[in-house]
Amino acid sequence: MKKFINVRRKGCKTPVEILVKDGMFEKIAPKIEAECEIIDLEGNIVIPPYVDPHMHLDYVYTANLGTQNGSGTLFEGIQRWSEQKEHLSIEEVKSRAIRGIQSEMKHGVQYIRTHVDVTEPNLTALKALLEVKEEVKDVVELQLVAFPQEGIYAYPRGDELMEEAMKMGADCVGGIPHYELAREFGEKSIHKIVELAVKYDRLIDVHCDETDDVQSRFLELLNALVLIEGIGNKTTASHTCSFGSADNSYAYRMMKLLKRSGINFVSCPTENIFLQGRQDTYPKRRGITRVKELHEEGINVCFAQDSMSDPWYPLGTGSMIHILDHGLHIAQMISPENIENALDFVTINGAKAMNLEHTYGIEEGKDANFIVLDAKNEFDAIAQRAGTLMSIHRGEYLFEMEPAKMKQQNSIFMR
Repeated sequence: MKKFINVRRKGCKTPVEILVKDGMFEKIAPKIEAECEIIDLEGNIVIPPYVDPHMHLDYVYTANLGTQNGSGTLFEGIQRWSEQKEHLSIEEVKSRAIRGIQSEMKHGVQYIRTHVDVTEPNLTALKALLEVKEEVKDVVELQLVAFPQEGIYAYPRGDELMEEAMKMGADCVGGIPHYELAREFGEKSIHKIVELAVKYDRLIDVHCDETDDVQSRFLELLNALVLIEGIGNKTTASHTCSFGSADNSYAYRMMKLLKRSGINFVSCPTENIFLQGRQDTYPKRRGITRVKELHEEGINVCFAQDSMSDPWYPLGTGSMIHILDHGLHIAQMISPENIENALDFVTINGAKAMNLEHTYGIEEGKDANFIVLDAKNEFDAIAQRAGTLMSIHRGEYLFEMEPAKMKQQNSIFMR
């Protein structure tokens, strides 16, 4: 057993103690009497682990493998990836994916939903990530999305490959309707996605309207179908960039329908501010969805990394506090009332999108998974982009870091 003392939980002004037994939260209280190892967290804020609900682990570290994405657009990125992926091997994908997971884990991430390209005849990437999922299950929870990067119907046998991915064990059904050859095929792909999800009882996560084209409105159809099926809470619409460009009259009507279905949203702030608005002069759009408005309507929204050094985005480390910082700025949400619960965008909101509420969170009876930030409260954690001092998984250390310190060399720092 371990007892963590001087624990400052998010939203609580007074410290508590946490007792961990057999990898579970045994007790959380102001004072706990127990004979066990004692770890003093010195009043630093403790939160559930970071969640990255939208990642592409089969793409990580491929930015320099082929021709560069010269236009910086989503569509050229897809073309560059298409030219590379025929040379993939299971071992090579696994090696890069594990490096990507390690990068995220060192920043306190313990839950990742990764989209895996299945528009490839041998399903190499999916086979690789299924192996990785099993290999890392004791330290990080992976969800795999069967993602038709080149379209369910734009790619030969794409629909058959999607169904094969379900049979192989993919956790979620993905899609990219705005990349299909025509609007009718995009709509057909949405119907297919929902059909597969119902047939195999899987979650849904669609790259939906990741474009500046305000005519791209596949979100509307997706939401309608999952509302009818009663699976909105098991569905995520990722990106939805065009919804950020839609007129207010349309958005007002849609907000009511989105709230009725219980659909989740993932916004990838660094990726989409980089990719979108490429055809704009000025004013130039930010490229992200209506994060603030969705949040204010009580619709679940979370932030994600999306890419690490691939044909779409050359940077990325898996630091969710970095992603949160960008997201709050781009969405204009740095008022005190927004910051108060902003850590939810990269923790509990992402867990909700991944349908993890039954195991996720710092509550008695749940898995003892949490991280310790180098800050005493939520505001400082966000304002200072606080690092992760400690990551605990089922009561055991994944890592422990020293707090950031500055060696004083000048008397001005002593005043």
